[in-house]
Amino acid sequence: MQGAEAPTSLGKEIMGRYIEASCRLCRRERQKLFLKGTKCFTEKCPVERRGYPPGQHGQNRRQKISEYGVQLREKQKIRRMYGLMEEQFRNYFEKALRKTGRTGETLVKMLECRLDNVVYRLGFAPSRKAARQLVVHRHLMVNETVVNVPSYLLKAGDLVRIRDKSKKLDVIHSSMKRMKDSAMLPWLSLDKAAMSGTFLNVPERADIPLNANEQLIVELYSK
Repeated sequence: MQGAEAPTSLGKEIMGRYIEASCRLCRRERQKLFLKGTKCFTEKCPVERRGYPPGQHGQNRRQKISEYGVQLREKQKIRRMYGLMEEQFRNYFEKALRKTGRTGETLVKMLECRLDNVVYRLGFAPSRKAARQLVVHRHLMVNETVVNVPSYLLKAGDLVRIRDKSKKLDVIHSSMKRMKDSAMLPWLSLDKAAMSGTFLNVPERADIPLNANEQLIVELYSK
C-alpha cells in the first residue's frame, strides 16, 4: 500500500483523534459527515455556506485528483464519519477481509454494529461523537449490563437502553425530541417511553444511509 496521507492544514490529530474544527473535515470531503449533530441540519452548516475545501486556496483548487487520491479521500471520509483512528479502521478492514461476501459491504455493516453508532442511530445522541461520550461515561446498558466500550459490536436481538440514573440528561432528551418515528432504520426498533432500542439484525448495505463507495477502500488497501 502507498504511504499514509500527507500532513495538511486541516488541523491536528493527537493519538489519532482529531481535536480541531470538525466542520473543516466535512468541507475537505465536500459533503456532510454529520459530525456536529444539529448544526449539520441548519443554515449554520459550513458545507452549505462554503462548499469548497478549507484553506486559502480551497476555492481555487481545480487540480485533477489521482486514482489513489480518490480512493484515499473515500477511506478518510468513512473513517472520519464513524470517528475511528487509522489503526482501528484498518483492523476492521482486515476482519472484513477474512469474512465471506463483499469486503467493502462487510466493512460498512461491521461499523454499523458498533454500540456508539447504534446509540446515534436510535437518536439517543445528536452525533456519533456525543454517542461515544455517553457510552464511555457509562450511561448505556446492553442487555442489562453497563457497557462503556464504544466499539462493542451488537448482535441481533441485543437491547440497548439508557440507565435509569441517566434518563434526565438534557443531551439525550433534546436529541430524542428531534427523532421522528418515520426516520427509524429497519434494523432498529425504538421505545421512546422506555428510552430503549433493540438491534434487530445486522443491516443490509442497501438499507444503510451512507453516501460512500466502500469498494474504493478495498482497492486502496489492495495496493
